[in-house]
Amino acid sequence: MPDSVSIREVGPRDGLQSESPIPTADKIRLIDALGRTGLRRIEAVSFVHPRAIPQMADADEVWAGMTRVDGIAYSALAPNSRGAARALDAGFDIVEVVVSASDTHNRKNVNRSTAESLDDITGLITTLHDGGATVEVIVATSFGCPYEGDTSVERVAGIIDRVVGDGADRVAFGDTTGMATPRRVDELLTRVRGDHPDVPMLLHFHNTRGTALANVMTALDHGVTEFDSSVGGLGGCPYAPGASGNLATEELVHMLHDCGIETGVDLDALIEVAELAEKLVGRTLPSGVLRAGPRTRLTATD
Repeated sequence: MPDSVSIREVGPRDGLQSESPIPTADKIRLIDALGRTGLRRIEAVSFVHPRAIPQMADADEVWAGMTRVDGIAYSALAPNSRGAARALDAGFDIVEVVVSASDTHNRKNVNRSTAESLDDITGLITTLHDGGATVEVIVATSFGCPYEGDTSVERVAGIIDRVVGDGADRVAFGDTTGMATPRRVDELLTRVRGDHPDVPMLLHFHNTRGTALANVMTALDHGVTEFDSSVGGLGGCPYAPGASGNLATEELVHMLHDCGIETGVDLDALIEVAELAEKLVGRTLPSGVLRAGPRTRLTATD
């Protein structure tokens, strides 16, 4: 097992985009609270057209109003050239772009085929590099699609070959509908890490079928030390029917700390932020750790 893991908190973007819109001030309050937990990576906003994702319509206002903490790497999602330009203008130096391994999901998401999105990403990588930003390419539906079913390892590996060849600085694999299992994670990582051992890789699991933490353990066995998670288990996917919340950050931290793996995150402070997130979105979040009492929260010394 690794000594430490890097967690990227995606609740403010990936989590909130699936909720009813909340006020800009509440988004800022959530991000600022997350910044006080010891997290070192936060996905803050998405520069997407408000007609597509109205929950992210105030991205510029959120970014301008939040308190940026030294030592935290803030990133933004940019779905197209206009979004990339907005991210650069706002001052982001870490930008994510996304493509779905499934053609059908990609068309639902951005109204173009996977091949067309890959052609667009080639230009986005150049634009973002020229603007001084690093680029992470996220491959959604890496393990399965709600419309097409299973996603083959060969399909995902081919996409990784293409974007790495085009200059992507890092890649991520999105389990958009929670179809990943330890077997599928093992098969995919065996292939892509074997082909690209020096490319930083991150995994983004949903807990739709209750396998997210088991999938993390499998990825750790492959040497992966970067994971997305969302405070309280916020989120899903607006273009993936049946996709429930992301892996809850406090569940991930709880497990890693009990395994003796450092995250830099204060679990008690994080649970307080999950409680805040519940109040802001007005519903009960799925996090098991949030429901547990203090005496049932394991520590590495138990």
